[in-house]
Amino acid sequence: MRSDIIKKGFDKAPHRSLLRATGLKDEDFDKPFIGIANSYIDIIPGHFFLHEYGEIVKEAIREAGGVPFVFNTIGVDDGIAMGHEGMLYSLPSREIIADSMETVMNAHALDAMICIPNCDKIVPGMIMGALRINVLTVFVSGGPMAAGHKKDGTPIDLSTAFEAVGVHAEGKMSDEELYDIECNACPSGGSCSGMFTANSMNTLCEAMGIALPGNGTVLAMTPERIAMVKKAAKRIVEMAIEDNPAKNNLRNVLNEKAIHNAFVVDMAMGGSSNTVLHMLAIAKEAEVDFSIEKINEIADHVAHIAKISPSLTTVHMEDVDKAGGVNAVMREVSRRGGLLYLDNPTVTGETIGERIKDAVILNEEVIHTNENAYSQVGGLSILFGNLALEGAVVKTAGIEPNMRQFKGTAVCFDSQPKAIAGIMGHKVKAGDVVVIRYEGPKGGPGMQEMLAPTALIQGMGLGDSVALITDGRFSGATKGASIGHVSPEAAEGGLIAFIEDGDEIELDTDAHVLQLNVSEEILNERKAKWKPYKNEVKSKWLKRYQLLVSNASNGAVLKTEL
Repeated sequence: MRSDIIKKGFDKAPHRSLLRATGLKDEDFDKPFIGIANSYIDIIPGHFFLHEYGEIVKEAIREAGGVPFVFNTIGVDDGIAMGHEGMLYSLPSREIIADSMETVMNAHALDAMICIPNCDKIVPGMIMGALRINVLTVFVSGGPMAAGHKKDGTPIDLSTAFEAVGVHAEGKMSDEELYDIECNACPSGGSCSGMFTANSMNTLCEAMGIALPGNGTVLAMTPERIAMVKKAAKRIVEMAIEDNPAKNNLRNVLNEKAIHNAFVVDMAMGGSSNTVLHMLAIAKEAEVDFSIEKINEIADHVAHIAKISPSLTTVHMEDVDKAGGVNAVMREVSRRGGLLYLDNPTVTGETIGERIKDAVILNEEVIHTNENAYSQVGGLSILFGNLALEGAVVKTAGIEPNMRQFKGTAVCFDSQPKAIAGIMGHKVKAGDVVVIRYEGPKGGPGMQEMLAPTALIQGMGLGDSVALITDGRFSGATKGASIGHVSPEAAEGGLIAFIEDGDEIELDTDAHVLQLNVSEEILNERKAKWKPYKNEVKSKWLKRYQLLVSNASNGAVLKTEL
C-alpha cells in the first residue's frame, strides 16, 4: 500500500506513535488509509451540512475495513460573492482547493480518497487535485437543493432572485414581491436547483464515471442521498482492498474517453458555460490533449434533449431525477450510436454502457427523445472570429431563437461595476452589444462571473434584443445571448480591448462566429494608441495569480514554468 511509507518498518516507529495519538490501534496499520476531502463550510447552502456527510463516510469506511482521515478544503459561494470584489477570489479558489488536496494526500501518503464537494469552483478544484494525486478516488457531492416557490406556487430559484432585481429597478415589481422571492428562491440546503455550474459539474461526474448514478440529481439532505453517501464510502474501501487496486486509479477512469463523454452530456443537457473552462483545466490535469475546437465537433452531433433552469424556468434538477436522471439522458444520447464511449470504466466497477443499459426516460416533457429534441445540436457553442481568435463560449440552450444570429452596436465598459452602473443608468438599449472587458483571468484578475449584468438585462426586458460579450465568465444561472471567455483577453492585447462605442459586432451561434466589423486600418490606429486599463490589485494572492494564470481557452490554469 502507498501508506506503508508512513506505517511499516522499525524506522517508522515515530510515525506510528503520532498516528496512535489520533486513536489508531495495532490492527489499523494493515488497513488502507482513506482520505476524506470534505468541503464543509457554514456560509454556502450546498455545504453547511457536509460535516454530517463526513461523519457518515467515516463510519462506513471503518465498517468496511478502512481507516478514514477527514480533511477540509476552502469554498467560495459565487452567489454571495457576486457583484463585488469578493468574486475576484472565486476562480482562484479552484487552485487553492487543488493545491490543498495534493498537499494533504501526498504529505501523508494516503492510499485512496473520497471527495465530498458540491458547489461552484469546488467540484472542479477537487477533480483537478485528485488527478494530480492519482489514487483510487470516488466523488459524492452534497446534492442539489429543491426548487423554491412563490406564494402563488410558481417555481423559482436563484436566477429568479437576480433577475427580480432588474425588474424591481425598473419599477415593475413591488417590494413585497421581491421579498417573497428573496425568502423562497433557495428553500433548503443543496447546490442551487437549476443546471447552474455546480449541478452541471456534478452531473458530469456521473458522465465521467467518477461518481455513483444520481450524483447530480438526487436531492440533498434526503434518505436517498444519505444512502448514496454510504454506498460511495463502502465502494472506496472495496477498491482499496482489491487485487491490483492501481488499475482503478483516477486517471485510468477519468481519461480522454471520459472527458469526451462529459462534453456529450454537457451538450445534451445545456450545462453552464463554466463547464468549458473547468473541463479544459481538468483535461490538462489528466494529461489529455483536448483542444477547445473539439467541443464544436461534439456539439454538432449531439441533440439538446433536456432544458433545465435557467434555460427553462419550470424544470429543476429534482425533475430530471424523477424523469430518469443522467443515466436516461446518456441512454437516449447513445441511441444515435458512436457518440459515447460505452466501454469506459466507472468507479462502481461496470462500464458506462453497462451502467446505462436499462435506463429509461420516465417523463418525456423533461427529457426529450432525440427525435423531439429542443435542437439537433448541443446546448453550448464555441465561437471564433477576429474577436475570439482562441475562442469564446456561449450557452446556446439559453438563447432566444431571434438572438442566435445578431448584429448590434457596441457599448463598452472596462469593468463589471461600470457595466452594472451603465445598464441600470439606461445606457444600454435594444440592438446593443454590451462589452465588458479587463475581467478575464489575468485582467480581473480572477475572471468574475457576470450574473448581475445579464440578470439586469433580462429583468429590464432586453433579453431578446441585447447581447453581451466579455473576457470574463457567466454564472450557470445566466441566460440570453451572453458570450464569455473571449480569448485572447483584453489584458493580453486581445481585440476586445480595441472595441469602441458604436462599432458593429456580429455573432452567429450556429456558424460559431464572433466578429468585430471594423477595418484593419482603423484597428491598427487604435492599437498604436493603446494604453491597457488596469484594475487595482491589492491582494498578494491575486497578484501571484495574475502573474501565473493562462487565458480562458487554456482553462485558466496556472503556469508551472516561467
